[in-house]
Amino acid sequence: MKSDALRGHLDALLLATLDGGQLHGYAIIEALQRRSGGALDLPTGTVYPALRRLETAGLVASEWSTVGGRQRRTYRLTKAGQRALAAERTAWRDFTTAIEGVLGGGPWPAQA
Repeated sequence: MKSDALRGHLDALLLATLDGGQLHGYAIIEALQRRSGGALDLPTGTVYPALRRLETAGLVASEWSTVGGRQRRTYRLTKAGQRALAAERTAWRDFTTAIEGVLGGGPWPAQA
């Protein structure tokens, strides 16, 4: 997948990954990869700064926890993050509907 395709969608993808509960950073990366069928394999250098940015914006909160005997920072959605995710999902559906209307419909005007 082209890296440009993610531009503008990374925050929404991270928020969506945390929608099911709290996860530590590496589990977020694994969830993105699994849920995308392997198309999204993001480096930690991309994900962790984005998580810090989302935390600064009040959309996620983090805390240290022990996972598999290791101390890890886990992230969860805040109420503001849940509202932001709902808005992102609505915007995404509107966007994909518009693009599908152009790219998915064949030649225009429709030919008989």
